[in-house]
Amino acid sequence: MSTVLKHATIYTGLEKIEDGYIRFDDTIESLGTMANYEAKTSDDKIIDLEGKILIPGFIDVHCHGGYSFDTMDGDATELDEMVNDMVYDGVTTIFPTTMTQSPERIDKALDAIKKVAAKNKVIQGVHLEGPFVSTIFKGAQPEEYIKAPDVKQMEKWNKKCNSLIKLVTYAPEYETSAEFEEYCLNNGIVPSVGHSNATRKQMKASKATHVTHLYNAQREFKHREPGVTGHALLENNMYCELIADGFHVCSDMIKLAYELKGADKLELVTDSMRAKGMPEGVSELGGQKVIVKDKQARLESGNLAGSVLKYNDAFINIMRFTGCGIEDAVKMSSVNQAKEFNLSQKGSLAIGKDADINILDFDFKVIETYSYGRLFKR
Repeated sequence: MSTVLKHATIYTGLEKIEDGYIRFDDTIESLGTMANYEAKTSDDKIIDLEGKILIPGFIDVHCHGGYSFDTMDGDATELDEMVNDMVYDGVTTIFPTTMTQSPERIDKALDAIKKVAAKNKVIQGVHLEGPFVSTIFKGAQPEEYIKAPDVKQMEKWNKKCNSLIKLVTYAPEYETSAEFEEYCLNNGIVPSVGHSNATRKQMKASKATHVTHLYNAQREFKHREPGVTGHALLENNMYCELIADGFHVCSDMIKLAYELKGADKLELVTDSMRAKGMPEGVSELGGQKVIVKDKQARLESGNLAGSVLKYNDAFINIMRFTGCGIEDAVKMSSVNQAKEFNLSQKGSLAIGKDADINILDFDFKVIETYSYGRLFKR
C-alpha cells in the first residue's frame, strides 16, 4: 500500500511545486501538481495536507549524540535508539560522529556504529572527528589523546567499520597530513579541516574540501593571515559546516558566510551531544563534565562543548539569520550533503529516491517525518 500526501507546497530541492502531491512506499513513486494527480488504486492511503510544506529529510553529517545517548558510549542498542530519536526531529540521514579519545574507545564506538548501520539505514556514514587535530585549537577534544594524522591507524579504523567513514576532521599542518589526505581521497573519505591552526599557505597546500564547524576551533581570519576560516570563505571548492544556534556563531557572521559562499557550499550541522533534548544541568562529553544552561553546553573551562541544537531549529535559524528563502535552506540542510557525499538516494524529492520526507507547518516546524516511507510522529 502506498501513501499519497495531497495539496502540499513541495520544495523538492530542485523546484517548488504549488498544490502538489507525492506518492510513495519506501521510495518515491510519483509526484507533481494536483492538476496531474491520478488516483492509482483503492489501497492508497490518502492524506490531505491542506497546503502544508513538504521538504526532503534533513541530513546531519556532524552529530555526536542526543537524548542522553552518545556515539562514544559504544552501545549498539542505545545508538539505534538515538538515531531513531533524531528521525523524530526530521533527520533522516546521519553520520554518527566520534571524538578524540583512546584508540580502544574509538574502536568500541566504530564497532557499535557498524552493527547498527547493518540494520538501520538512517546511518549512511561515520564522521571521525579527531584524534588527528591541533592541541592549540582542541576545543572540547581531550588533549591527552590528540596525535598527528596516522594512515595506518586510519586504515585500521576504516576496515573496522566496513569503510563507513565518509568524513574525517583533521589538522593539515602536520608533516604526515599529505600522506593522510591521499589515503582519504583514495578511499572515498572527505578530508575536513577542523580544530586546526593551519595558515592560509598550509591550507593551499592541503587537499581538504570541507571545513568542520566554520569559525569554531580553527585559526580565525585576520587582516594579515586569513587562516582556516579565511581560506574556507575564499575558496569555491570548500564546503563549510555551520552550527546555526546563534551561540557558536553570531547571526551576522552566519550571514557573512552565506553572502560569500552562497547556499550551494554551506551545510547545516548540529554538532549535538548527549544533552540535546534533555533538561538543563550537568552532562558529559568524552569523559569531561559539561554544564548545560540557556541552550548552551560548556565545559567547566567555559569552552563550548558541542551543542544541544535540534536540526529543525537550525533550519529555521538559517532563514532568520540570513533572510534566505526555504529553497536555499533546503540546499543547506539536504541537497548539498547528498551531493558532496554521493548519497544518490538522498537529498531531494524525486521519483526513485528514498521516501525521506519532512512535513512542516506554516512556521516551518517539523510535525511529521517519513523515513524510507515509515511515519515518525511524536
